[in-house]
Amino acid sequence: MLRKFVSSRFLAAAVLVTAISLIAIGCAQTAPAASPTTAAKPAATTAAPAAAATAAPGAAVQEVKIGVLFPLSGGAATSGLDSKYGTELAVEIVNGKYDLDMPLAKTEGLPNLGGAKVKLVTVDHQALPEKGQSEAERLVTQEKVVALFGAYNSAVTQTASQTAERLGIPMLNGDSSSPGLTTRGLKFFFRTSPHDETFGKNLFDMLDEIQKQKGIKLNKIAIVNENTLYGTDGNKITKKFAQERGYEVVADIAYPANTSEVTSEVQKLKAANPDVVFQVSYTSDAILFMKTYKQLDFNPQGILAYGAGFVDPEFRKVLGKDSEAVITRAAWSPDIAEKKPMAKTIADMFKSKYNQEMTENSARDFTGMITMLDAINRAKSTDPKAIQKALTETDIPSSQLIVPWKGVKFDQDGQNLGAQGINMQVLGGAYYTVYPSDVASKQLVWPRPKWADIK
Repeated sequence: MLRKFVSSRFLAAAVLVTAISLIAIGCAQTAPAASPTTAAKPAATTAAPAAAATAAPGAAVQEVKIGVLFPLSGGAATSGLDSKYGTELAVEIVNGKYDLDMPLAKTEGLPNLGGAKVKLVTVDHQALPEKGQSEAERLVTQEKVVALFGAYNSAVTQTASQTAERLGIPMLNGDSSSPGLTTRGLKFFFRTSPHDETFGKNLFDMLDEIQKQKGIKLNKIAIVNENTLYGTDGNKITKKFAQERGYEVVADIAYPANTSEVTSEVQKLKAANPDVVFQVSYTSDAILFMKTYKQLDFNPQGILAYGAGFVDPEFRKVLGKDSEAVITRAAWSPDIAEKKPMAKTIADMFKSKYNQEMTENSARDFTGMITMLDAINRAKSTDPKAIQKALTETDIPSSQLIVPWKGVKFDQDGQNLGAQGINMQVLGGAYYTVYPSDVASKQLVWPRPKWADIK
């Protein structure tokens, strides 16, 4: 009897303890939902702090993860890979120790974060804006990156940066050239390179100078552009300068990006008979148009391009001599490296590592990544707001850059005030700076030789 009584007492006590525990657990689980303050917070406000692996100011961390978005498949894949190489070389220099006069080169890792090493988490957005948007969110919420970098295609940069802004994560762009990217009032988006308004002005300044020097008139221009954000913005800028400077637009042709046939477009161009063609195309389209120009014997005096496909290594590789005398705007040129010792050192490192020449794309993204990592180090933290603040305070002098800019310093919209453009021309199978004249390494060839004269 006694044993049964004791057992019953213990059983009753156990049941009572269990019941109390369940009530306590239930209260603990439901307490946050009962808080009106927590429930009222939108997901966008709380997502970034919960997602990013942040470190307090001065705290030592082992690794800093940066999410990188580039087109690594599709028509712009070679440009995306080239850009990826530029970011990787920048990280190699920051993680190592090099005798170079640039931010973070002479120390290992990020000294203000206890020597933390940088890790890139790179994704392929396939030049699809919706893919860039979803990958940007995944990089932040699942990969726990502290910042985003990319994304080459302006249309993808647009959607990815909107996601970054919503999540409160800094994003730096080193290569997209649509001017509107830095006029949206975003606080977490920054661009180091020039945009197409700067580039467009350079192209028209050069045209004005050609006419004065040669005593000729170049009145009629045609505009050819792919139909994403990059192309449509390039079209608007060209029209703006054409109107301001008295040029007649005799053909205005927009085509679907990554097209497979441009015969009708080139036939329209040939019928319009422009003096100059302004072209805004990614790699596969740029190559296709040039082949069709030759096939239909279309011979404008000049082909002036807004970079992208026209600076891709694949452009000269595929076309060979048929790329001769094409002029493109740029933010960097291989011959600049010959005049700037540090730029030559980096260009030589790039060629040794990747077995190809450094290009505008890789040079710009190298510069952008160095800028991003410099800001994280100065922030002394991986907190997104601290990084954003450090980016606004960036001031890197020209002497510490491999590109021919005045420096890196952002305006209130996140655009680098020191970014400048040049124009380069394919001459003898290589790119040379031909404008402005004070930095030119070769004299510009005008007009472009006719197809029958290119041997």
